[in-house]
Amino acid sequence: MTTASKSVFYDGQSSVPKNIQLWFDSNTGQFTFEIENKIVDNEELESYPKPVESFTWLMSDIVFENRSNVLFLQHGQDPIQSIKITDVALITTINQYRKDSGQLNWYQTLIQKPLQFHVLLALFLLATIGVSYIYILPWVGEKSVVLIPESYDDALGGTFIDENSLLGTNDTLKSKLLNQFAAELQLNNKKRLKFNVIDSEIMNAYALPDGTIVVYTGILNEMKSYDELVGLIGHEAAHVNNRHSMKMLCRNLSGYIFISTVLGDVNGVMAVLGDNVNTLQSLSFSREFEREADEDGFAIVTKNKVNPKGMVTLFKRLQEEHSIEVPEFLSTHPVTKDRIETIKTLIDSKKYSYEQNTNLKSIFEKLKN
Repeated sequence: MTTASKSVFYDGQSSVPKNIQLWFDSNTGQFTFEIENKIVDNEELESYPKPVESFTWLMSDIVFENRSNVLFLQHGQDPIQSIKITDVALITTINQYRKDSGQLNWYQTLIQKPLQFHVLLALFLLATIGVSYIYILPWVGEKSVVLIPESYDDALGGTFIDENSLLGTNDTLKSKLLNQFAAELQLNNKKRLKFNVIDSEIMNAYALPDGTIVVYTGILNEMKSYDELVGLIGHEAAHVNNRHSMKMLCRNLSGYIFISTVLGDVNGVMAVLGDNVNTLQSLSFSREFEREADEDGFAIVTKNKVNPKGMVTLFKRLQEEHSIEVPEFLSTHPVTKDRIETIKTLIDSKKYSYEQNTNLKSIFEKLKN
């Protein structure tokens, strides 16, 4: 079938375009058109027609260029001739032939879409990039922690202690007592846990990747019974057992981690982590990690036959007594109403028993003095 349409021809030598009738044969993929040139007799100043010239362009010899709703056909090299087609029906016929014959790739198909399509596509891509940056990239960074050997956790924790001096004075006696207290417990730990008590009014406790658990006297002073301390230790031990500090650090630095992972540069990953070691103390764990630490901490408490209500008591006391100035523990380990309700649900739904532990009680009383 042959489709005809009025088009504009540029011969590549003159800036003056020529209107032509263009035929496209959809069976052979050929373009044909005729040009009627005129010459002027200088003596009589009259125009005389020159014989009509016919041209045939093969599909394989043409470079196609789409500009909005206009299709340009470019032919030859010196000079480059072109035909401008504005007829939508003819453009559709040409593109369909190219698609059916395998000459129209996905990119060319895409750029021929209308402006509205491209606007929607741009918005979709921007939304995808935004979602990836907020959700997917941090997830990739978190999962990349498997590339980091656990031996590096020890080095990172040691670096933090060297650089920060734990933001206070190490209470040697209370640190010894806290280690004795923890030695009475089964903490499901895979690596050795070390406990440091820091003499400071800061109400905080946190776990470092190397197994060091730091407890400030500020939060110890808030506790009224040893079961609260067991709940706190169980929670922090769960963070260490699950490598939550490393996962959150990788999550927060997900952009750098992702690029290093893609490039296979594990040393680059470790360098980035090392440069950001100071953030370990102020890491605010995600809801998922806090829930996991709560559940594992609850399991540790009940495994040691300690009353799990101590976890709820401590969290509620910290919230109620410091409603104006939020203690550091609540900022780095956000205690929400949902988390407290989750622990209460575990208490109500799980079978457990508890008994008085005179050793823990005695050590706790020494810690409070």
